[in-house]
Amino acid sequence: ADGIQQVDVSIFELLLEGGIYIMAPLALMSMIAIYVFIERTLAIRKAEKVAPDFMDKIRDYISQGSFDSARNLCQDSDTPMARMLDKGISRIGKDLKDISVAIENIGKLEIYNLEKNLSSLATVAGAAPMVGFLGTVIGMVKVFTAITTHGVGNPTVLAGGIAEALITTAAGLTVAIPSLIGYRYYRSRVDTLVVDMEKEAIKLVEALHALRRLLVRAAGLC
Repeated sequence: ADGIQQVDVSIFELLLEGGIYIMAPLALMSMIAIYVFIERTLAIRKAEKVAPDFMDKIRDYISQGSFDSARNLCQDSDTPMARMLDKGISRIGKDLKDISVAIENIGKLEIYNLEKNLSSLATVAGAAPMVGFLGTVIGMVKVFTAITTHGVGNPTVLAGGIAEALITTAAGLTVAIPSLIGYRYYRSRVDTLVVDMEKEAIKLVEALHALRRLLVRAAGLC
């Protein structure tokens, strides 16, 4: 419409309206979230690279008594699942309960490594909106202070506080929403990996049970 002047404001200038003391922590949180996104994507993708026939080969080696070949296969794979199975195979010859405990212990360590930095992402998802709301409160305090000092006749003074209140809330949610989605997504992928590791650990123990029964049967025939 005539008489209305359009004002172009850059994103950077708009963010500065939120105040450095609020926007700086939010910027730091966004960088932490980006780092975790990249780091966990690479780590989980590497952990998921397990050959479809990996467990079949492990069971074949165990049934043939080729424990060194089974361990070499695990070490070449270099995944959390392979490291867990390698630990169990290295304990062959001991009681099956000891083998199960060794697998469980290394499994807990691998799960801890898979979950690394996810707590930071969850913290960002929870803290960013709170920081944004803090900026909102500060902005509204400035608005009421301006009203008390200048009255309601100076819209420029009032607009600054209102802009700060709205911008910090928007910035906090902008950081928090992707962080929360990312946390849920990576949490789901880790949970899937954990279930797969538990399944393969059970298969290994079953293969060892079968090997022991075979050895006992062979000893009985001798």
